Amino acid sequence: MNYSSSPESRVLARLTGGGFDRAKTAKSIEKFIAGYVKAARAEGGVVVGLSGGLDSAVVAALCARALGGSGRVLGLILPGASTPNEDVEDAAAHARELGIEHQTINIEPIVERCMQVLPDIDNKVARGNLTARVRMSVLYYHAYVGRRLVAGTSDKSEISIGYFTKFGDGGADMIPIAGLYKTQVRELGRYLKVPGAILQKKSSPRLWADHTAEDEIGMSYETIDPILYMLVDRKKTAKEAAAALGVPIDTVKRVQAMVVKSAHKRAMPAAPPRL
Repeated sequence: MNYSSSPESRVLARLTGGGFDRAKTAKSIEKFIAGYVKAARAEGGVVVGLSGGLDSAVVAALCARALGGSGRVLGLILPGASTPNEDVEDAAAHARELGIEHQTINIEPIVERCMQVLPDIDNKVARGNLTARVRMSVLYYHAYVGRRLVAGTSDKSEISIGYFTKFGDGGADMIPIAGLYKTQVRELGRYLKVPGAILQKKSSPRLWADHTAEDEIGMSYETIDPILYMLVDRKKTAKEAAAALGVPIDTVKRVQAMVVKSAHKRAMPAAPPRL
């Protein structure tokens, strides 16, 4: 099969190619950020967690353009035990390029102290989720002190399949790129001149050693995004989406199952009906 002319690749091209107006998208998101910050009377602007990865780099760039950068955007680099030095260096270099204030805070002592008082269970996912929630707490601490809002960095792909930690990286006051699939965020990053080292980096929450998103999920975003587009935007059934994209029905059903299973992450906490 000539992949370049497959139905799946044509949908991907529609999402990221000529039909995706990067300049208009950036301007719209910047207007949203500026308006939301103003309405919230967040005099200090926003605080963004900088991971050295694509999503946080794009959000930081959009916030800097929307709010003027210096003094209105604080980037916090929050490495843990599994964070590579190159991620810290890439995040700091990009923050300097954007002209925004940034700080590096090693959160591993906080995580370790929590683990000392928690049951001794060898579970890397539980510890990884704890790490994500410590980061959220540090971001909100600085948000409160500086009268800022927390700008989240999750994209539509991650939100749709639930690939985020509830009350961790999912905890934010606004999520500027929530309407963009991962492949679209990468295209927007190119428009915003995000450094190549960040653009080309594999997506990873870095919650444990050698952790990458696509390895954990089991498929690439180039596969996930067209399927999500059919299921979420076009409201197709799994059978219809598989036929339209020319991909195995089992692949579509895997993505569909992730969407269904993670529904609770996208909802307010459940409560009984009014008595």
